[in-house]
Amino acid sequence: MKINTSRFGNLEVEKNEIVTFTEGLLGFENLKKFTVVDPGDQTLILWLQSIDDESVAFPIIEPRIFMPDYRVKLLPAELSSLNLENLNDATVYSILTIPQNVTEMSANLKAPIVINNGTKAARQIVLQDSKLEVKYQMYLELKKYIVNFSAKSSDR
Repeated sequence: MKINTSRFGNLEVEKNEIVTFTEGLLGFENLKKFTVVDPGDQTLILWLQSIDDESVAFPIIEPRIFMPDYRVKLLPAELSSLNLENLNDATVYSILTIPQNVTEMSANLKAPIVINNGTKAARQIVLQDSKLEVKYQMYLELKKYIVNFSAKSSDR
């Protein structure tokens, strides 16, 4: 299927690449179908591109990249709603907020996106852990990871 996006132009999206949010995302409940786009720009930031609205795309990242000890604990009903027995068969993303000053970039650790890798069913789940932040300042950790990763890659 071809979709025209305001950010990435025309994209070819295979049926098995369509991620379905039966409840939509917080504040965007009417948008149900998305695809994950890798712009290939070495930032490790991916984009959750809406198929329903070509002008909507959210920057996302796997939080364990910049916070290795980040753990998502889901209730049995939340796992069941995604047809998961555990999180081993899922990918967890945080939505990023990227302001004009990129060093103030933040990640929403409180309400991650969980995607079942097999079925592509997805939900944004508000976690009960009160220590998790909605606007976790993570720019320096991400930068450190990218610099270390680049250094390791150039050693090969």
